[in-house]
Amino acid sequence: MKWTKQRLNNLFFFLGCAAVVVMLLTFDVSFVELWDHLCHAGYWLIPIIGIWIVVYALNAFAWKAMIEGNLGHKAPLSFWRIYRLTITGYALNYATPVGGLGGEPYRIMELSKDIDKQHATSSVILYAMMHFFAHFWFWFLSIFIYLALAAVGDLPITPVIGTMLGIIVVFCLFFFYLISRGYKNGLVKYVLGGISRIPGLKRWTLRFWASHSESIQNIDQQIAALYSQDTKAFYKSLILEYFSRVVQSSEVMFMLLLFGIDNGGGLDGLTITFLHSILIVSFTTLFANLIGFLPMQLGVQEGGFVLSIAALGLSAALGIFVSIICRVREIIWIVIGMLLMKIDKQE
Repeated sequence: MKWTKQRLNNLFFFLGCAAVVVMLLTFDVSFVELWDHLCHAGYWLIPIIGIWIVVYALNAFAWKAMIEGNLGHKAPLSFWRIYRLTITGYALNYATPVGGLGGEPYRIMELSKDIDKQHATSSVILYAMMHFFAHFWFWFLSIFIYLALAAVGDLPITPVIGTMLGIIVVFCLFFFYLISRGYKNGLVKYVLGGISRIPGLKRWTLRFWASHSESIQNIDQQIAALYSQDTKAFYKSLILEYFSRVVQSSEVMFMLLLFGIDNGGGLDGLTITFLHSILIVSFTTLFANLIGFLPMQLGVQEGGFVLSIAALGLSAALGIFVSIICRVREIIWIVIGMLLMKIDKQE
């Protein structure tokens, strides 16, 4: 078994390294232009990259709350280990199609070294659901930020924009309903039911269910139990995950300030700039998640940044700059995640 985990660890490490190479070779600009953009960013790269220390810390605290709520007691592993698994898990999610095919299995494999496999699996699933759930709250509440800014005349509101916002509201409410059902009744059996409807996978699903039915039912019971019994852990994790996205928006604000876009400066101007940054991140992540089957969301994230920034009346050139710097930041954190994987492996 140790040898199997060793091989899986090496496979995940190889995926991350391959992703870095692919990302370097698929920039939409030449390396000369890339270097110019990096020089333009200058010292602003430090807070842009560094803010993710805080973002990942909030993610790690949210996951820790899920683990402890699921176990019913304090997590038997240090926060530093949870923090490292958080960073490495997200690095692998960046590297693989349909984010989660790399990060979540890796987290389950590593977490099962500290707690039993069923609780490790349910804790990772619970956190993945919470991460997804918080995305919808971020998109949903961003609509009201847009409407508030439109009400004071800062942003336009047209029939087309109003229709789009209405569609997003319905979209979010629908998924709120689906996710809440998953929390109340468990999720794994419903996911397997969906997979069984895919041509060619029905027999595999039936065999998997037959050999793991007891474990699947236990995992679903643990998921449902957390939602109904430990609401404190549930809402603590949700709030932390939501605010991680708010903090993430700071990197876009730093880039707007770099271009002198501060809406007149002062506290009011910086507040408006930060709210614009939240809207940019919200629209971009919504766009990227709708087409999340692409490895590292190549081209999708860039297009999302250009469209969302242009929608706020800013130049497309700024959108390209933001997307490139964010891609550089992703590469740097993938490298950090891969290094942490090897550090964690040696302990």
